[in-house]
Parts: sequence; C-alpha cells; structure tokens
Amino acid sequence: ESIITSHAKEIGKLERTGAHSHIRGLGLDDKLEGRSNSQGMVGQLKARRAAGVIVKVIKQGKISGRAIMMAGAPGTGKTAIAMAMAQELGEVPFTSIAASEVFSLEMSKTEALTQAFRRSIGVRIKEETEIIEGEVVEIQIDRSVTGVGPKTGKLTLKTTDMETIYDLGQKMINSLTKEKVMAGDVIQIDKATGRITRLGRSFTRARDFDATGPDVKFVQCPEGELQTRKEMVHTVSLHEIDVINSRQQGFLALFSGDTGEIKTEVRDQINQKISEWCEEGKAEIVPGVLFLDEIHMLDMECFSFLNRALEDNMAPIVIMASNRGVSRIRGTNYQSPHGVPIDFLDRLLIISTQAYSDEEIKQILKIRCDEEEVEMTDDALAVLTKVASETSLRYAIHLISTGNLVAQKRQASKVDVVDIKRVYSLFMDEGRSVQCMKEYQDEFMYNEIVLPQNSDDMV
Repeated sequence: ESIITSHAKEIGKLERTGAHSHIRGLGLDDKLEGRSNSQGMVGQLKARRAAGVIVKVIKQGKISGRAIMMAGAPGTGKTAIAMAMAQELGEVPFTSIAASEVFSLEMSKTEALTQAFRRSIGVRIKEETEIIEGEVVEIQIDRSVTGVGPKTGKLTLKTTDMETIYDLGQKMINSLTKEKVMAGDVIQIDKATGRITRLGRSFTRARDFDATGPDVKFVQCPEGELQTRKEMVHTVSLHEIDVINSRQQGFLALFSGDTGEIKTEVRDQINQKISEWCEEGKAEIVPGVLFLDEIHMLDMECFSFLNRALEDNMAPIVIMASNRGVSRIRGTNYQSPHGVPIDFLDRLLIISTQAYSDEEIKQILKIRCDEEEVEMTDDALAVLTKVASETSLRYAIHLISTGNLVAQKRQASKVDVVDIKRVYSLFMDEGRSVQCMKEYQDEFMYNEIVLPQNSDDMV
C-alpha cells in the first residue's frame, strides 16, 4: 500500500503584479528630501518633495477642499506619485477614479462626482462598549442524554486579580466552538453583541504542548477587573452612511454596488447628524484624498460643479492628473492649458513632472524586473533601456514579462539580448505602428482620411 503525500501551498492572499505594485511610498527622508531610488520611486525629486509637503499637511488634518494637479508628459510617473501618496497616508480615505467613469447612463455626472467626493471623506465614530476579557480556566458543556434540546454550560474566566464563573447559553456555546476556544486561551467577549475574539494563548500555558504552530500567539493574562469599558473606534466613509440610510436594504447595496442616485435631503440630514456628533465628541471628520486621473476628459458642467464642491466644508483633497498640453475643453470649442478652464486652473496647485533620464529608466526597469521576479542580464537591461528611451517606458516594461516567456521557451534562466530582440520584433511600439498604418492604410477598411480645410479646425 503506497502512501501518497501532497504538498499543500497555503494561499494567504491573491498577489497580482500591477503597473504600480512596486510603489511602497514617496521615498523621502525626515526633511522631505527625495532619495534618488527609494520605496520603488526613482527620480522626479521636485515633484515627490512637493507631494510629500501635501501629504504632511493632509496627515495633520488642517486643510480640506484643496486641489492639486500633476501635469506632465505620458510615462513621467504622475499616477505613480499619486499611488505613493496613498501608501504614505495609510488610514486616510483614498479614492481613485478616471474622469471618464463620471459619464454613465445610470446616474448624472454631478451625482457620480458627489459620490466620489463622499467616498473620500471618512468619519471616525467613537463608542464605548462593555467587554469581558480574561483567561479561560475551564469550559463545561452539558448535553442532554437523548441528544435533543438546547446545550447548557459554564465558562470559568480569570484575570490576575479575580476569577468568575459564567452560565452559557446555546448561542455562546456555538461561538466558543466556532472559535475553537479551549482552556488556557485569552478571550474577549463583547457584551452588547456576544462576539468572541480569541486574543491568543496565555504564557502560563506555554509548556502544555511540546510543539506549537507558527501561528500560535502567546499573550499575558489580563490584569484587574474581568468586565471593563473600552472605547471602540470605527471609520466609515460618508458615502457608506449615505447608501445605508437612503434605502431599506442599503447595507446590501454596498456589496452589490447598485447604489443609484441618493437624494440631497438624505445627505443634508446625515451632514447635520454628523455635525452634532462632532460637537458632542462622538465622531471626528477625516478629510481624505480623491485622485481624478485624466482630468481633461471632464466637460464644462463637471468643472463648474467642482468649482462649487471644493468650497464645501466637507470637501476632500482633490489630486488631478493630465498629460495634455494646450487642448480643447470637452464640450466647447475653446482651448485651454491641460484641457482645463482657466478659472478652475487658478484654484490648483500644479506639480510638474519631467522626463526620466537614461539612468533613471534603467533603475525603474531593474525595479520592475525584481517585482515581476524576472532575472535579466546586464546587456539585456542596457538594450531594454535603449528601447525605452527611443520608444516609451511603458512599452519597455511590457517587454519584461514577454521576454521572460521567450527565455523560458529556450530553457534559459535569465532574459538575454536575444530574447529582447525577439519580443521587440513580435510587438510593435507606437512609432512603428503609426509607420505601418501609413504604409499599408490602403489595405485596411474605412481608410479614407478627411483632412481639415484649415489648421484652426484641428484639435
């Protein structure tokens, strides 16, 4: 009889390699000076320092309703800086949307922007609750002889100062069984909800077993009274409160995403109630950050709404990004810098990003190789850096994973120059694609190009 052993791999979380998954922070020191290569960020020292100043002010919670724009050419790290700011802010609410998401058939543009604004504002609600915290001495569960009927039992808990026996009902017995609570565990019971939390194993029972798993946590036996009052803090966004209060099954709507339009009266009542809680010390407003990418995709109605919304006392910090130069404002025939109206542009703090140098491009590609777990030779990295400087950084980053697949095909442990050349010939960059279209446009469908009569009509 053969014994088959299988190696089970524990999956703690889904790990995906995204475009900015290597970003860990802004890479600044205590004086907000940018390091050349730190926390996944390379170059853009002035832009990162400006972002660091904004992050510091947001953390202090002293400003709200400010708007910042990051302007620069494509592939200069605008979104990367925004993601780094999100990492630095930690618990502060951070919402990221593309401006084109605002245009939907399900709700109006202003409603979509309002919901994005209110997702970015947190409310820290404080409440006192009674808890029982102690070390389990003994659990006795009595079952009927026939096996039918409710279970009863007794739970003995102790602290360093006292010991008490509690009677258990069916619900508490089920909770204890579900949490796999046993003698020697330190547990916490919420009296209001009956929720049981297993804090760990008591140090006094550390020698009960010869070996313990790596996930076993040892804690001290609690001191003082078994029953104590503890202040619990819950952070929710204003949008979540809006959805829950706007309909009968609002809590389910949070999970389905079918929030629909929310009436202004509901929001006004919620704002009034939260203001009362803030005055009573029960709640605290946490101004967050809304990141609006591709801001030039908004039209005049949206910009007019943003003008008004930023003046509200419950407005978050709005960070915008645009890669446009002087371009047409959507829905009009007027041209403006970044495709943004001049009066709205006057409200913004503008952070400019510059093109990366060859050395910085090389460092970014090296970081991406480490992130995607791809080993590459120095010669291949030099070729890829040259490709990035002649085409675009994004195109070069795409060649890392495809080059790795080609290297695996020829059973090589590292990506070499031959693999980069192979994928470069397989996949066209934007420049070669345009050239190809010019040469072979007659062979494609709908190839008639209507040129404008004068240059003023060109957008």
